[in-house]
Amino acid sequence: MEVEVRSVHFTADVKLINFINDKLKKLEQFHDNIINSEVFLRLDNNNELTNKITEIRMNIPGTELFAKKQCKSFEEATDEAVEALRRQLRKRKGKLNQV
Repeated sequence: MEVEVRSVHFTADVKLINFINDKLKKLEQFHDNIINSEVFLRLDNNNELTNKITEIRMNIPGTELFAKKQCKSFEEATDEAVEALRRQLRKRKGKLNQV
């Protein structure tokens, strides 16, 4: 699976990019035909502590999955977004097995 990480208005460090890649690679055990993933990291301009936004768009044959989470850190937001994608993948695979 090809993973593309884009950080908007800042530069993400290598540790964060490796963390995201490792998390997304684990999703291949739930769906073996993932084409690619795009990850967008954004900082919200509000003064709250939860101003880190992670958006993940994942392409699989026949559809596109999307998750967007906002948390205190990019790692936490990535964890929650990957968990949301994992649920979507399992639901999608369950529907394919019923057909």
